Amino acid sequence: MRRAERREPPPNVGDLDLLLELGVETERSGWDGFFVWDRMGFVVGVPTTVFDPWVLLAALAERTERIRLGTMVTPVARRRPWKLARETVTLDRLSRGRLTLGVGLGYPPDADFELLERLWSGEPVDFEGSHFRIRDTRFLPTSVQRPRIPVWVGGMWPNRAPFRRAARWDGVYPIKVTADGEPYLHSAEEFAEAFAYTSELRSSTRSFDAVASGASDGDHAVVAPFEEAGATWWLESDEGTTGWEARLLEQVRAGPPR
Repeated sequence: MRRAERREPPPNVGDLDLLLELGVETERSGWDGFFVWDRMGFVVGVPTTVFDPWVLLAALAERTERIRLGTMVTPVARRRPWKLARETVTLDRLSRGRLTLGVGLGYPPDADFELLERLWSGEPVDFEGSHFRIRDTRFLPTSVQRPRIPVWVGGMWPNRAPFRRAARWDGVYPIKVTADGEPYLHSAEEFAEAFAYTSELRSSTRSFDAVASGASDGDHAVVAPFEEAGATWWLESDEGTTGWEARLLEQVRAGPPR
């Protein structure tokens, strides 16, 4: 199973120097990826120090050599596809082909995703939809990764629509929410249901990632049920209570669950 490192609150919140240190320590301690949220804020009515994910990841691209970098997740609906195409290709080149783009719901969702992929291709694009119109446009350069930058689709299980979209791309990240809209972690059984549903819809033979998350505290026994259910990435999460920064840095330095 591949290993990734994530935390709650997300890692583009808090002290900038600490965030950069966490990214560097992620690679140094044997983890496989560093992912940040792409959100404008986190708690309505509560001012929060939030850094731009793309600038933060660009800085880490220059400070690291091996780990994958990405967002979990970018809401495509509030992004201009051509701006997102420029940002992601630039970051893919800065990192020498290490970017993974995690995406969430766009509207219309399929059109947003397809337009982004076409802009990435470097081929001439003509597109007319309900929200975007592009005429005879060719975006260069293309990404380092071929045929394109990997796309992981996040979705709130048991809502089926995001998982039907995920089946057409490169990975799936099941998310659940409480009645008041706050995200929480899946059980291994719920993860298995979401992954099985997505897998049944896949027609491509390309590799496909399934992303689980939780707080393992370095114990592989916590991760194992998700691995058995098909997870290829484990995103390590902290519960976000007071002192999460120090706890997470200590855990990152201890290395992935074993």
